[in-house]
Amino acid sequence: SLYDKDVPVSKIQRAFSVGAFGLKRNRRVVPTRWSITAVDSVISRHLIEDKVKRKNPINEYRVHEFSYLGNRFVVLLLPTRWSSEWIEAWYPGTAWNPTDRSIAIGGDWEGFKGRTTYASIGGCYYAVRLAVAEHLAMQGKQAGVVAMREIHPGFITPLGVWINRECAREALKRDCKKFNTLEETLNYISSRFTIGIKEWISSSHLLKDILYQERITKYFST
Repeated sequence: SLYDKDVPVSKIQRAFSVGAFGLKRNRRVVPTRWSITAVDSVISRHLIEDKVKRKNPINEYRVHEFSYLGNRFVVLLLPTRWSSEWIEAWYPGTAWNPTDRSIAIGGDWEGFKGRTTYASIGGCYYAVRLAVAEHLAMQGKQAGVVAMREIHPGFITPLGVWINRECAREALKRDCKKFNTLEETLNYISSRFTIGIKEWISSSHLLKDILYQERITKYFST
Protein backbone atom coordinates (compact mmCIF):
# COMPACT_ATOMS: atom_id res chain seq x y z
CA SER A 1 0.00 0.00 0.00
CA LEU A 2 2.81 2.42 0.86
CA TYR A 3 4.64 1.59 -2.36
CA ASP A 4 1.49 2.15 -4.43
CA LYS A 5 1.23 5.59 -2.78
CA ASP A 6 4.75 6.46 -4.02
CA VAL A 7 6.55 6.11 -0.68
CA PRO A 8 10.22 5.45 -1.58
CA VAL A 9 11.38 1.87 -1.08
CA SER A 10 14.22 3.11 1.15
CA LYS A 11 11.73 4.63 3.63
CA ILE A 12 9.59 1.48 3.68
CA GLN A 13 12.69 -0.59 4.37
CA ARG A 14 13.75 1.68 7.23
CA ALA A 15 10.31 1.56 8.83
CA PHE A 16 10.18 -2.23 8.49
CA SER A 17 13.62 -2.54 10.08
CA VAL A 18 12.55 -0.73 13.29
CA GLY A 19 9.39 -2.80 13.67
CA ALA A 20 6.88 -0.13 12.63
CA PHE A 21 4.44 -2.50 10.86
CA GLY A 22 2.00 -5.11 12.10
CA LEU A 23 0.25 -5.92 15.37
CA LYS A 24 2.13 -4.41 18.28
CA ARG A 25 2.92 -7.68 20.06
CA ASN A 26 4.29 -9.20 16.83
CA ARG A 27 6.57 -6.34 15.81
CA ARG A 28 10.31 -7.00 15.66
CA VAL A 29 13.42 -4.93 15.14
CA VAL A 30 15.52 -6.67 12.48
CA PRO A 31 18.89 -6.00 10.78
CA THR A 32 18.62 -3.46 7.97
CA ARG A 33 19.82 -5.95 5.37
CA TRP A 34 16.97 -8.29 6.32
CA SER A 35 14.37 -5.56 5.92
CA ILE A 36 15.85 -4.42 2.59
CA THR A 37 15.59 -7.88 1.06
CA ALA A 38 12.16 -8.56 2.59
CA VAL A 39 10.72 -5.35 1.13
CA ASP A 40 12.39 -5.89 -2.27
CA SER A 41 11.00 -9.43 -2.34
CA VAL A 42 7.43 -8.59 -1.26
CA ILE A 43 6.98 -5.58 -3.54
CA SER A 44 8.54 -7.24 -6.60
CA ARG A 45 6.35 -10.31 -6.12
CA HIS A 46 3.28 -8.06 -5.89
CA LEU A 47 4.21 -6.30 -9.14
CA ILE A 48 5.00 -9.53 -10.96
CA GLU A 49 1.78 -11.29 -10.00
CA ASP A 50 -0.60 -8.34 -10.37
CA LYS A 51 0.93 -6.18 -13.10
CA VAL A 52 3.41 -8.18 -15.17
CA LYS A 53 2.23 -11.76 -15.69
CA ARG A 54 -1.17 -10.59 -16.91
CA LYS A 55 0.31 -8.56 -19.77
CA ASN A 56 1.44 -9.58 -23.25
CA PRO A 57 5.15 -10.26 -23.81
CA ILE A 58 7.35 -7.79 -25.62
CA ASN A 59 7.90 -8.59 -29.31
CA GLU A 60 11.66 -8.10 -29.66
CA TYR A 61 14.91 -8.53 -27.73
CA ARG A 62 15.91 -5.46 -25.72
CA VAL A 63 19.24 -4.62 -24.08
CA HIS A 64 19.59 -1.91 -21.43
CA GLU A 65 22.96 -1.01 -19.92
CA PHE A 66 24.66 1.23 -17.36
CA SER A 67 28.17 1.57 -15.92
CA TYR A 68 29.07 2.81 -12.43
CA LEU A 69 32.22 2.66 -10.26
CA GLY A 70 33.85 -0.14 -12.24
CA ASN A 71 30.60 -2.06 -12.59
CA ARG A 72 29.00 -2.88 -15.94
CA PHE A 73 25.28 -3.70 -15.83
CA VAL A 74 23.40 -5.23 -18.76
CA VAL A 75 19.70 -6.10 -18.57
CA LEU A 76 18.43 -8.35 -21.36
CA LEU A 77 14.67 -8.53 -21.90
CA LEU A 78 13.46 -11.56 -23.85
CA PRO A 79 10.18 -11.84 -25.84
CA THR A 80 8.88 -14.64 -23.60
CA ARG A 81 6.61 -14.93 -20.62
CA TRP A 82 7.99 -13.93 -17.21
CA SER A 83 11.19 -15.47 -15.92
CA SER A 84 14.13 -13.81 -14.23
CA GLU A 85 17.83 -14.40 -13.69
CA TRP A 86 20.63 -12.43 -12.03
CA ILE A 87 24.31 -13.20 -12.70
CA GLU A 88 27.38 -11.52 -11.21
CA ALA A 89 30.97 -11.87 -12.39
CA TRP A 90 33.65 -10.66 -9.96
CA TYR A 91 37.18 -10.09 -11.23
CA PRO A 92 40.11 -10.88 -8.92
CA GLY A 93 40.93 -7.90 -6.73
CA THR A 94 37.31 -6.87 -6.18
CA ALA A 95 35.29 -6.66 -2.97
CA TRP A 96 33.95 -10.24 -2.99
CA ASN A 97 36.87 -11.81 -4.85
CA PRO A 98 39.96 -10.16 -3.32
CA THR A 99 42.49 -13.01 -3.49
CA ASP A 100 41.36 -15.54 -6.10
CA ARG A 101 43.24 -15.51 -9.42
CA SER A 102 40.17 -16.39 -11.50
CA ILE A 103 36.87 -14.64 -12.21
CA ALA A 104 34.08 -15.74 -9.85
CA ILE A 105 30.66 -16.05 -11.54
CA GLY A 106 27.43 -16.88 -9.76
CA GLY A 107 23.72 -16.35 -10.09
CA ASP A 108 20.21 -17.64 -9.57
CA TRP A 109 16.91 -17.65 -11.43
CA GLU A 110 13.18 -18.28 -11.36
CA GLY A 111 10.62 -19.44 -13.90
CA PHE A 112 7.06 -18.29 -14.47
CA LYS A 113 5.85 -19.84 -11.21
CA GLY A 114 8.42 -17.98 -9.13
CA ARG A 115 10.72 -19.20 -6.34
CA THR A 116 10.05 -21.29 -3.24
CA THR A 117 13.55 -20.97 -1.73
CA TYR A 118 15.84 -18.06 -0.92
CA ALA A 119 18.11 -17.12 -3.84
CA SER A 120 21.59 -18.59 -3.44
CA ILE A 121 23.22 -15.33 -4.53
CA GLY A 122 21.52 -13.37 -1.77
CA GLY A 123 19.57 -10.15 -1.48
CA CYS A 124 20.96 -8.63 -4.69
CA TYR A 125 18.71 -11.04 -6.61
CA TYR A 126 15.54 -9.49 -5.13
CA ALA A 127 16.87 -5.94 -5.50
CA VAL A 128 17.32 -6.40 -9.26
CA ARG A 129 14.03 -8.29 -9.57
CA LEU A 130 12.27 -5.25 -8.09
CA ALA A 131 13.90 -2.88 -10.59
CA VAL A 132 12.89 -5.07 -13.54
CA ALA A 133 9.37 -5.67 -12.24
CA GLU A 134 8.88 -1.91 -11.86
CA HIS A 135 9.99 -1.32 -15.43
CA LEU A 136 7.76 -4.00 -16.95
CA ALA A 137 4.76 -2.89 -14.86
CA MET A 138 5.27 0.67 -16.08
CA GLN A 139 5.57 -0.54 -19.68
CA GLY A 140 2.49 -2.75 -19.33
CA LYS A 141 4.47 -5.69 -20.69
CA GLN A 142 5.76 -9.12 -19.75
CA ALA A 143 9.23 -10.48 -20.57
CA GLY A 144 11.93 -12.92 -19.64
CA VAL A 145 14.85 -11.21 -17.93
CA VAL A 146 18.57 -11.95 -17.77
CA ALA A 147 20.37 -9.25 -15.78
CA MET A 148 24.17 -9.36 -15.65
CA ARG A 149 26.83 -7.46 -13.72
CA GLU A 150 30.56 -7.46 -14.48
CA ILE A 151 32.66 -6.12 -11.59
CA HIS A 152 36.17 -4.92 -12.41
CA PRO A 153 39.24 -4.43 -10.17
CA GLY A 154 39.05 -1.14 -8.34
CA PHE A 155 35.60 -1.85 -6.93
CA ILE A 156 36.93 -2.74 -3.48
CA THR A 157 34.26 -1.40 -1.09
CA PRO A 158 31.02 -3.39 -0.59
CA LEU A 159 28.09 -0.98 -0.92
CA GLY A 160 25.19 -3.32 -0.20
CA VAL A 161 22.48 -4.70 -2.43
CA TRP A 162 21.00 -1.27 -3.10
CA ILE A 163 23.67 -0.58 -5.74
CA ASN A 164 22.25 -3.41 -7.84
CA ARG A 165 18.67 -2.13 -7.57
CA GLU A 166 19.54 1.47 -8.33
CA CYS A 167 21.94 0.68 -11.18
CA ALA A 168 19.39 -1.68 -12.76
CA ARG A 169 16.78 1.07 -12.41
CA GLU A 170 19.14 3.53 -14.07
CA ALA A 171 19.88 1.10 -16.92
CA LEU A 172 16.17 0.57 -17.53
CA LYS A 173 15.49 4.32 -17.62
CA ARG A 174 17.84 4.67 -20.58
CA ASP A 175 17.10 3.94 -24.22
CA CYS A 176 17.57 0.32 -25.15
CA LYS A 177 19.04 -1.46 -28.13
CA LYS A 178 16.43 -3.60 -29.94
CA PHE A 179 17.09 -6.76 -31.93
CA ASN A 180 15.01 -9.25 -33.90
CA THR A 181 17.09 -12.35 -33.15
CA LEU A 182 18.84 -13.78 -30.12
CA GLU A 183 22.06 -14.19 -32.11
CA GLU A 184 22.22 -10.46 -32.86
CA THR A 185 21.43 -9.71 -29.25
CA LEU A 186 24.16 -11.93 -27.82
CA ASN A 187 26.69 -10.57 -30.29
CA TYR A 188 25.93 -7.07 -29.05
CA ILE A 189 26.13 -8.08 -25.37
CA SER A 190 29.46 -9.74 -26.08
CA SER A 191 30.79 -6.38 -27.29
CA ARG A 192 29.75 -4.71 -24.03
CA PHE A 193 31.53 -7.10 -21.65
CA THR A 194 35.15 -8.16 -21.37
CA ILE A 195 34.11 -11.65 -20.26
CA GLY A 196 33.25 -13.81 -23.28
CA ILE A 197 29.60 -14.48 -24.06
CA LYS A 198 30.19 -18.24 -23.81
CA GLU A 199 31.03 -17.83 -20.12
CA TRP A 200 27.83 -15.89 -19.49
CA ILE A 201 25.81 -18.54 -21.32
CA SER A 202 27.45 -21.39 -19.40
CA SER A 203 26.54 -19.65 -16.13
CA SER A 204 22.96 -18.90 -17.19
CA HIS A 205 20.00 -21.25 -16.85
CA LEU A 206 17.66 -19.09 -18.93
CA LEU A 207 20.06 -18.45 -21.81
CA LYS A 208 20.89 -22.15 -22.08
CA ASP A 209 17.19 -22.96 -22.01
CA ILE A 210 16.26 -20.57 -24.80
CA LEU A 211 19.29 -21.54 -26.90
CA TYR A 212 19.25 -25.32 -26.56
CA GLN A 213 15.84 -26.51 -25.32
CA GLU A 214 13.60 -27.93 -28.06
CA ARG A 215 10.06 -26.51 -28.05
CA ILE A 216 6.91 -28.02 -29.45
CA THR A 217 6.10 -24.76 -31.25
CA LYS A 218 9.04 -25.53 -33.57
CA TYR A 219 6.81 -28.12 -35.26
CA PHE A 220 3.75 -25.92 -35.67
CA SER A 221 2.96 -24.91 -39.24
CA THR A 222 2.93 -21.18 -39.91
